Amino acid sequence: MNSFPLAAVLLPFLAAFAGLLLSRWPHRRPAHDLAQGSGEAPADRSADLAANRRAAWIAVLPTAASSVLALWMAWSQGFAFFDRLEGPAPSGAIGQTYGSIGTGSIPISLTLQADDLSAIVGVLVTLVALAVQVYSVGYLKGDPRYPSYSAFISLFTSAMLLVVYAGDLLVLYVGWEIMGLCSYLLIGHWWEDRANSRAAVKAFLVTRLGDVGFLFGIFVLGMSAGSFQISTVLAKVPQLPAGTLVAATMLLLAGVAGKSAQVPLHTWLPDAMAGPTPISALIHAATMVAAGIFIVARLYPAFLGARPTLDVLAVIAALGMLGAALAALAQDDLKRVLAYSTVSQLAYMAGALAAGSDTAAIFHLLTHGAFKALLFLCAGAVIHHVGSNLMGQMGGLRRALPVTFVTMTIGFAALMGLPPTSGFFSKDAVLTAMDRALSGSLTDAAALLLYGCALATVAVTGAYATRAWLRTFFGETRVVALPEPEPGTAHVVDTREAPPTMLVPIVLLSVPALLLGFAGGAHVDWSVAAISVVLALLGAGVVYAFWRSDPVADPARLLGPFRVPCERAFYVDTVYSVLFVRPVLVLSRLVVQTDDVVVDGAVRGSGRSARGLSAVLRLAQNGNVQLYVSGVLAGVLLIVVGAVVFT
Repeated sequence: MNSFPLAAVLLPFLAAFAGLLLSRWPHRRPAHDLAQGSGEAPADRSADLAANRRAAWIAVLPTAASSVLALWMAWSQGFAFFDRLEGPAPSGAIGQTYGSIGTGSIPISLTLQADDLSAIVGVLVTLVALAVQVYSVGYLKGDPRYPSYSAFISLFTSAMLLVVYAGDLLVLYVGWEIMGLCSYLLIGHWWEDRANSRAAVKAFLVTRLGDVGFLFGIFVLGMSAGSFQISTVLAKVPQLPAGTLVAATMLLLAGVAGKSAQVPLHTWLPDAMAGPTPISALIHAATMVAAGIFIVARLYPAFLGARPTLDVLAVIAALGMLGAALAALAQDDLKRVLAYSTVSQLAYMAGALAAGSDTAAIFHLLTHGAFKALLFLCAGAVIHHVGSNLMGQMGGLRRALPVTFVTMTIGFAALMGLPPTSGFFSKDAVLTAMDRALSGSLTDAAALLLYGCALATVAVTGAYATRAWLRTFFGETRVVALPEPEPGTAHVVDTREAPPTMLVPIVLLSVPALLLGFAGGAHVDWSVAAISVVLALLGAGVVYAFWRSDPVADPARLLGPFRVPCERAFYVDTVYSVLFVRPVLVLSRLVVQTDDVVVDGAVRGSGRSARGLSAVLRLAQNGNVQLYVSGVLAGVLLIVVGAVVFT
């Protein structure tokens, strides 16, 4: 059993290589570029479909095996994390060390282990990844690049599991960076569209910016503790100077803000919606965005020893949760609504960590992973049916998509925190931690700002969730003009639900989205819970009243003059463009011009000079014998005249 963490990491890793190398064997991809719309022979089409089937099996089976191993590790520990919700609980660890790498100073320990925290997060990662892999079989049916897509998901899953099970900070960092690479590749899956490729580059650059601080934070913490092994670092935390802890945790917080899309490095996440919807579910639920929150919880004793860092985290969380919720309320793109919702919910988790409760933060991370993955996959089914991301082209879908309607309703209820869904219990735990922080770990101003923004966000969450629900499933069905078919071909309107490969993961995810909260023992602070439910229903009621008065109009009009700023996410991208992007572009153009005019100009100038001099010399080497004789005689004459004159 001690080798289970290693096996769980290696299975999807090997699946990634097998998917890339073997899915098309022994066939070869046709030489013509299918992405550019060129024709395809039936044999080529058949080869692509066969390759996709092989790739699906190669991706799904190892991920399923990894899920079984993750469940077994959590089961063998009795799902000990949930015992921490009731109070301190002893925890063991499954795993072992596979050697070390000498660095000349502090060695890197190749340790993989599963304790109560990593075991339960590993279950979340593998199950959501499995659901996404199965869902993608139907969602990307016929996509010629599906084999590479499924392989990158497998590599993504392996990298996240390495982060979760790593017992050494530098081993963890390897998985952390591989996730960044995979997110770039997956967000840009449909790279032919320039917007998609730009979104992938933006995600890569913004998260890498945070990772610079993250790496230096690891160095500060590891060098101060004399080891990069996580257990040793945490044991040495009480002996480390407060200044060292503050410096290390502040640097780590930069990476956390990048990966978990927190202010000010949150701008990449909404643009990441350019990728396929299953990738949105994977990134926004269980893997990349969860990594930052997990790291803070993993190194939580170090953060508790750095109170200024917790205050900064509280302010970041307060601004992020309310700002992102308001931005979600004004979006027309269904996936961008869910993206800004993710930023807001991650800020809830960050707020719980700042308030002193890592268990509440991880509990909400688990429930959020279930209901947000459900919401994204349901959104994918809706988009698959409608052919558009825009809610302005949806409406009245509850009859056409009954299964999707019921499951997405569960997801929205969990997002709002309505009983008895899982979100009700986890959000209550988060708000209770923030309530206690008013007289606890944070400074008074930070605690008050955090709790006030959290309560306001509850109402706004109820508003944007209800708006998305009503505009998608109620009202009149919007009729979208279809392109004229070929002569002799009738229009065909597909009124069916999504295929079973898409529906089965949705139905299965609706179970934990509804019931996972009871795993925590259903402990509720009823005074805080009552306030939360009332605020959520208040926000939902206001939106319903605006929608009821005019079902065709967008309820976001309740924002009035603030609608455009909210829709533009308070112009943060514009500010970044003015302050950073444009100056860098100007500087880069200056560098290019300098290189072209000065550096290359000097090279070209020397070439022109050499050619000019050679042209002058060439005049004396034109092959004319008479000119040569005349030159010789002229030279002799000059010598004679010189001799006569100067002697």
